[in-house]
Amino acid sequence: MSDELNQVRQVRRAKLAKLREKGIEPYAYAFERSHKAVGAADAFAEAEQGETLSEDGHGSEVTVPGRLMSYRGHGKSAFAHIEDVSGQIQVYFKKNVLGDEAFENLDLLDLGDWIGVRGPVFRTRKGEITIQVDEWSLLSKSLRPLPLGKTEVDEETGERVSHGGFSDTEVRYRQRYADLAVHPEVREVFRARARTIQALRAFMDSHEFLEVETPALQPLYGGAMARPFVTHHHTLDQTMYLRIADELYLKRLIVGGMERVYEICKDFRNEGVDRLHNPEFTMLEFYMAFADYHTLMDLTEAMLSSVARSVTGSTSLVYQGTSISFEPPFDRVPMIPSLTEALGFDVAQATRDQLHAKAEELRLEGLDGAGKGKLLDKLFGELVQPKLVQPTFVLDHPREISPLAKAKRGDENLVERFELFVAGEEIANAYSELNDPIDQRGRFESQVELRSAGDDEAHGVDEDYLRALEYGMPPTGGLGMGVDRFVMLLTDQASIRDVILFPMLRDE
Repeated sequence: MSDELNQVRQVRRAKLAKLREKGIEPYAYAFERSHKAVGAADAFAEAEQGETLSEDGHGSEVTVPGRLMSYRGHGKSAFAHIEDVSGQIQVYFKKNVLGDEAFENLDLLDLGDWIGVRGPVFRTRKGEITIQVDEWSLLSKSLRPLPLGKTEVDEETGERVSHGGFSDTEVRYRQRYADLAVHPEVREVFRARARTIQALRAFMDSHEFLEVETPALQPLYGGAMARPFVTHHHTLDQTMYLRIADELYLKRLIVGGMERVYEICKDFRNEGVDRLHNPEFTMLEFYMAFADYHTLMDLTEAMLSSVARSVTGSTSLVYQGTSISFEPPFDRVPMIPSLTEALGFDVAQATRDQLHAKAEELRLEGLDGAGKGKLLDKLFGELVQPKLVQPTFVLDHPREISPLAKAKRGDENLVERFELFVAGEEIANAYSELNDPIDQRGRFESQVELRSAGDDEAHGVDEDYLRALEYGMPPTGGLGMGVDRFVMLLTDQASIRDVILFPMLRDE
């Protein structure tokens, strides 16, 4: 802790002690609010327009709590701004209204304190709607100064613009509470995130999907190519895993006759942290009986366009300076022909060694134990994926890296799978789901061979899931979508950490 910060905290603690000496409780139990800050201003503006103000130009009395964000003393009066979830409003303290003691006690306040004010609303000579404070109370004393920057007001538009302040990105992530307190635009990102999840849920519900909950703690992980987090259940003396996907449990429900199911939940993958990856993330997964991946493409187009319109007001948006349109239909691009075009030779006929050599030439990482399918996927990610700016379905992936998908009709080397890419990044993955238990066992066993060869993201064999398939699963289409990445697009955020309230970070 810096000497300057320590000194400021000591001063605030001294004020806290002084308040208690005066018999003022610095941490209130509750406060009865009549209006939010913006609501109080709106109510005054309506009364002003309706010409129902008092003779002295005052509106109705309001009680508003808020955090003290600015304070300007002028001898026997003072102006300040308080802020709540709705925004800010100016408040006006006057000695001959408050009385000597209540006015002098204002000296014991600091920026960041929560206060409650009561009084009528009026408009100042400069035109700003303001609460004239007849009475104020301290709700919570701030002992640590908020990292506030300088705020300027545009004289023509009245817009308040902040400069500087809390600019260290990592510190903002670690102290999200302070980040939210001083950056209204960050609060708006998370409001948009909440609206996105609400809109996704509303879309699923409107299409007769049933929301369900499946285990986060599983005896065997599966449903994706990823390393799990491992833990131990002491009573059962059993190794357990945090789920990497919901897929295998949701498809068990399809077997049980629940024809349309979805879940919005946290998944966990023991992987690196970067602009697009956080080990704990939010997924939407849904499964639909009697559908294939063609059905899902149409449904996904409808879902994303509907949610984008609900959250942003339009199916078109700007992400990091690039215009993106979620208006259907989305482009559809076969994976293997597009990679063949990028490399200049037929990748379907290429050997694993040829593909490995090309991947090494491009200095791609994670090649240990990679089979032909994984090499094709890595080469596609390097050469084709970055060019997929508008929403694009990439179709028909190698069978080797898609152990849960049905073979493509007419080509046993591929599967009926699509990935959806937007702005060069994957946001969704879907299959015509494999429902043949004998084929599924063979796929699982092939994954075990890949694991033995060094691929630590390969699947194991899930005997209970195979037992479920033996009871019979109808034709099914299933999709998983990264909610965090979709929110990044809708809110124009460059990093996944900017749309997760508390992203994973190294220890301080």
